[in-house]
Amino acid sequence: MATLTASLRAEYQSLFDTCQIAPERQALVNAMAEKIVAAQARYRSVAEPIGVPWVVVAVIHAMEAGLRFDCHLHNGDPLLERTLQVPANRPRTGAPPFSWEHSASDALRLGKYEHWSDWSVPGILVKWERFNGWGYRRFHPGVKSPYLWSFTNHGGRGKY
Repeated sequence: MATLTASLRAEYQSLFDTCQIAPERQALVNAMAEKIVAAQARYRSVAEPIGVPWVVVAVIHAMEAGLRFDCHLHNGDPLLERTLQVPANRPRTGAPPFSWEHSASDALRLGKYEHWSDWSVPGILVKWERFNGWGYRRFHPGVKSPYLWSFTNHGGRGKY
């Protein structure tokens, strides 16, 4: 699943074009969006040096760490030590406690975000799904990844 094929691009675009936030989740989504916009400068400080749109980082932060700046972008583990969950033992450089910015930069570089140039909607969605893993596509192909589609009309339960 490393390649954004034409069929995968079309699938992502179609899902995005027909995506609607579940009405019962709208207030939560709005509150998260406000927090994200308020922290825009922090996201830009990590994203811009490696050529990533700041909103890409912000959404990963919401999904992995609940927008908490005391947690690793990699997986939400506390910044007080290297990550314990997958990916374990990150960041490899520096000493804990880590700054959020140091850890976030490491997570993005680990995912080779500095080498990605397709920031279209499908390009972003493939990077987000890759960040979380291909478990749903590989083992539950009839289920759309909740990592991408939770809180929407395409959503399902669970997250890898």
